[in-house]
Amino acid sequence: MINQAKKILKKVFGYDQFISLQEEIISSVLQKMDVLAIMPTGGGKSLCYQIPAMIFPGITLVISPLISLMQDQLNQLREAGVSATILNSSLDPATYRANLHNVKNGTVKLLYIAPEAFQKYEIQELTSTVPISCLAIDEAHCISQWGHDFRPEYRQIAHFRFRFNAPCIALTATATTRVRQDIKESLSFNPVNSAEFIASFDRPNLYLSVTQKASAIEANIHQLLDFIGSFNGGAGIIYCTTRKQVDEIANRLQNAGISAQPYHAGLDNFQRQSNQQSFARDDIQIIVATVAFGMGINKSNIRFVIHYSIPKNIETYYQEIGRAGRDGLPSKCLLLFSPADIFKVNGHDCVSITPKHKNDSHFHGKIFVQR
Repeated sequence: MINQAKKILKKVFGYDQFISLQEEIISSVLQKMDVLAIMPTGGGKSLCYQIPAMIFPGITLVISPLISLMQDQLNQLREAGVSATILNSSLDPATYRANLHNVKNGTVKLLYIAPEAFQKYEIQELTSTVPISCLAIDEAHCISQWGHDFRPEYRQIAHFRFRFNAPCIALTATATTRVRQDIKESLSFNPVNSAEFIASFDRPNLYLSVTQKASAIEANIHQLLDFIGSFNGGAGIIYCTTRKQVDEIANRLQNAGISAQPYHAGLDNFQRQSNQQSFARDDIQIIVATVAFGMGINKSNIRFVIHYSIPKNIETYYQEIGRAGRDGLPSKCLLLFSPADIFKVNGHDCVSITPKHKNDSHFHGKIFVQR
């Protein structure tokens, strides 16, 4: 079946060969093994279940945490001619019923739902009546209470997976040893028919730098403007720790003539989606965001990621800088910190970040982050 997978890779998705551990992962999924795949952002995780979905006879059920992420995947699959659909709260009743009808009729190969959808009667009924060939769980670190983005609704997935007796593939870009074990236990992986794959996390096209913030915000804004100006309009993300900080940075960039928009949970859904879509379409250069913007972006040409404050842990930092350079082109990641940042979150662990270029004057040895 792996030869069939290679043909699909070329004919449907336009790639000549698999990258990283894709071939080994897909082969294991096709053998109906439970699979945990840890792959960096931009490492081609989605193909690891999308290609088997086109080979399996039934439906592949994909659990995804964000509506925007589902929609991005759906658009890409439909452009490639793959039969896929979604069932979520963003749909009007008529569209929801039509999508549900298509799933029941067997015309869909991939169905995307949110984890909380398992609580709905029609989804429970659906998963007990239509043939489910595979369960794919995106952003699987959300399952673990030890993960950096734990979501309780993800813990409910295990209660339903055995209703359809299908193999499971869980995927994430970041998971510690403890989180990986918790994912496998929570999903009741078959101990004699499962596999774990951990791809290399080296991103040679990302240039990391760290520097201390000034005491005055005007000086920090000037530093941001200098950094942003070096990219000649290239797209970027600026991560902040608070909504207030997001709004202030976005406003100051706008006042400086830079096309930037905020993104945080305090904005209404329409405004958040509008700002995200503007960024995805290259209508604006920069999105200034809280961690709420973490998993929802699927944009390959992001040239820089700036952390205006220290992220809460190294897993979050890696996940967020992973948004840069997904097209393989050189990209930069700048982390700004102040000693005061260290006391704004709980804990006192420190994590060493080794610079790509050890002579870079921006680096100050150890960067303190909280876990």
